[in-house]
Amino acid sequence: MQELPYRLGILLSSYAQAINKQNGTIGSLFQQKTRCKILREEINGRQESYLESCFFYIHQNPLKAELVNNLSGWPYSSYLDYAGLRNGTLCEKELFFLHSGLSQDDIILKSTIDFSEEIIKNFL
Repeated sequence: MQELPYRLGILLSSYAQAINKQNGTIGSLFQQKTRCKILREEINGRQESYLESCFFYIHQNPLKAELVNNLSGWPYSSYLDYAGLRNGTLCEKELFFLHSGLSQDDIILKSTIDFSEEIIKNFL
């Protein structure tokens, strides 16, 4: 499985080279020490989704900071779009649903699960 991160690193490098060639620039395109991350992996004998955990962790930040009483109360969040509560155009919802395996109903149901920093740290 070690080959996959190596191949993704090559892909990032190739992408940076292509953009530099297109724009007539040189140098790093990404912040130093940019790493790729496998979105789904087995942790402690269970299949875990880094994408899903990060999605909910980020969207729960206003709630955890006690800025709102529920996720739908934060107007600056894309949660409203993914949950079907707003029809914004910034999010590529279909692409997210395709790659995450989640549905709009899953977003609403799982939004109450506590995706703490401990869950995120399992992936690091």
